[in-house]
Amino acid sequence: MKWGVLFLPVALAMAMSGCANVSEINESLPTMSVISGKKPHEYAQCLVEQLAESRGALQVESHKDGMRVIVPAKFSSAPAAVFDIEDRSTGSSIKLHERMSNVPVRPKDVQKAANTCISG
Repeated sequence: MKWGVLFLPVALAMAMSGCANVSEINESLPTMSVISGKKPHEYAQCLVEQLAESRGALQVESHKDGMRVIVPAKFSSAPAAVFDIEDRSTGSSIKLHERMSNVPVRPKDVQKAANTCISG
């Protein structure tokens, strides 16, 4: 019975979040909005390297004046996060949108990679 009480809120949060597509994720408020001295392709490459073990293959594509990186969920190929990286004269501006941005127990590997790649 104790496990059911602990599992129910987590299962309910996951069921309510459902599967989202890239445009739905981008409609949410960004969980991070920063500027980096790295160019968009450099920042995207850093994300690919940082998330290779925990997330597998990321989808990297040209987008507007920069790059878009789509991060898959840990246990499915559905998108879990979207990085929009736009070119600036001195580097890039980065916005991160996450599917479960309002769930406090979500995996933190994406946020950690995002912060590591800003200047690292």
